[in-house]
Formats: sequence, structure tokens, C-alpha cells
Amino acid sequence: MNGNFFYALEGPLYPMPGRRQMRTANFAGFADLIRNRGSDPRPILERHGLDPRAIRDPDSYIDCKSMVEVFEYCSALFNDSLFGLRLAERQDADVYGCVTALCRAASNFREALEGFIKYIPVIHAPVTILELVEGSQTAELRWGIRRADLGSGNQGNYQAVLLNLKLLRLIGGCRFRPSYVNLWVDARRKDLPEIEDKLGCRFHDKAATNAIAFPAALLDQPVASSSPLLYRLLDGYLDRLKAARRTTIVERVEDYVRGALASGTCSIQCCARKLGTSVRTLQANLSDHGLKFSDILEKQRIALARIYLEEGASSLDDIAALLGYSEASSFGRAFKRWTGSTPQRYRKTTAAAGRSAKALLGGASVSEEARV
Repeated sequence: MNGNFFYALEGPLYPMPGRRQMRTANFAGFADLIRNRGSDPRPILERHGLDPRAIRDPDSYIDCKSMVEVFEYCSALFNDSLFGLRLAERQDADVYGCVTALCRAASNFREALEGFIKYIPVIHAPVTILELVEGSQTAELRWGIRRADLGSGNQGNYQAVLLNLKLLRLIGGCRFRPSYVNLWVDARRKDLPEIEDKLGCRFHDKAATNAIAFPAALLDQPVASSSPLLYRLLDGYLDRLKAARRTTIVERVEDYVRGALASGTCSIQCCARKLGTSVRTLQANLSDHGLKFSDILEKQRIALARIYLEEGASSLDDIAALLGYSEASSFGRAFKRWTGSTPQRYRKTTAAAGRSAKALLGGASVSEEARV
């Protein structure tokens, strides 16, 4: 499959998070941490309306408020005032997905942070607000959330600060040293030494703004893992996603279907889990638009089938598999029902039309040369 389908279709091959959602990657290591405490993660998640199966897929989505509530509940359940830090210790900067890859490919520290700030709200959590504040000697990476009704508590902030520090250390290398951390938490006095030990710098709680400070001179430091080509590819794709703003339920289902067809597991059940909702709610939301999941599935199959056939690079067996069919004959019958033509005839017709167009263009070029 070539990488041009984002441009050939009206949207990406992947759904984006909803307005009040975030990627379940934030739960990486959660189940093991809970089991190590002698408890079962399933009832904890279900208690807060989360599907335990969904957190196995880092690229599915969950309600931000539910995540905050789960972390606060676990803090109380295990009498652990630093539960968020314990969880973040088990995680790495790859929690941020392709944004981490973009940061690692950046040419310098500033470019990496600018990409992080620009795309975390697109890919990971739309409620997040990030900014880079530069002073003459010190710079700060600041972050917060857009809505006050998403829940609040210490544990989500503890997790976020350690994950952000891990990202900064990843792109900054051994030269990166935080100057201090400001955090909007109410820390216990006896926890302060442990917090500073884990963060590796001075720590100020009850801050008005969450911030990690570091020497401003680091902003011009090259990133050791820089890859200009990879950065351009990722930045171009993510910029398209940001501009597309595909946030309606129909657009998100379309994007899920395009990405899931080839897996052979494209279903309304999997789609609902990916989007962080229930099948019944998803059906109701689509019904409000006069649609069913099967309508969107068929529309996307038709669009992709035309692209695959016009490209001419894939066999009919391969195309059938890419569209989620177990046999080419099933694809063939469906395609004829959609278009009135067999896949073979459609491919020949479009190939002939392409040759004719090239011939006309070639003739026009010759005529232009003759006039000159």
C-alpha cells in the first residue's frame, strides 16, 4: 500500500481523538502496576466506565475525566500519594506516539519542542494546552488543560510531568538538566524529597502553571537522532491532520474504517472500542446523521477499491484482502454490485483512459514544439 491515500481520500487512515478524549497509551503499564499491588485492574477500570480491552490498544481513546478519576481512585485505594509518578516510571516517552518520533527526528531542541507543542493536541489529547516561554537565561515548557470540568487531581499531573521530562531527556540527551519544576499539585511535605529525587531538580508545588524549566541555551542544541527526511514526512502528515479537523462522528468512523479494513477486524464493535464509546451510542450517533456503520463501510470500500484498481500495482487477491474480503470472488461480486463492472474490466478501462490522456498530452507537446 502506498502512502498517498491521505491525499487521495478526504481524510487519514486513522481516527483522531474526540474533544474530551486522549489516547489510552497513558495507561501503558497500568495493569501490571495494579497486579503488583495484589489487585485486579478490571473492576477498577469498569468502575469508572472504561473497557479493560480498550487499554490494550494504545491508539484507542478514552474519556480524559475517567482517566483522572481512575488515577485518583488508585491513589486512595493503595494509600499511595505518588501513584501517578509510580505509573510514569513504568512508561517512556513513546506514550506520545508519532509525536515522539517527530521530536526525535527534529534538527534541534527548539524544533522538537515546537513540534511537540503543535501536535500533542492533535494526536494525543485535544484538551492539552502547551507553550514554550523563553527568558534570557531560562526557558519553560508549560502545559495545562482547556476545560475545568475534566476533573483534577495530583496523580494526572504527576504522571504528565515525569513523561514530559522523559521526552525532554530523550531529545536533549545527556546535556539536558531541568532547572526546576512547577506543578499544580498539593504535595505532602514528607513526599517532597522523593519527588525531587525522581524529577532530578528543585520542585515547587501549588504552582499557578505547570512548567519544566531548563537553560535557554539548550534550545539551539542539535538533536542526536535528527533525521530531516523523517521530520519532513511526519510534519507534513501531522500538519494535514491538524488542518483537516476531522472531528465529527461520521468523519472519525470513516477514518477508522479506512485504517482497519486490511486488518480483517473491521467491525462496529471494534470501532466503538477504538473511539471510546459503546456500540449502542455509536449506532445512535450515526443514526442522527441518517447513516449506519455498514453504509460507511461500503462507501470506503468503494473508494479504496477504485484507487487500488487505478494504481494497477496490486493483484485482485491482494485488493480483496486489503478491503477485508477473505476471497477475491467476494470482492468481485461486491464491486460489480457497486459499479456494474467487474474489477478486471474497470482496471482495463481506466488504464486505457490513462494511456489516451497521455497520448493527448504528448500530441499537444509536439504541436507546441512545431509552432515554436
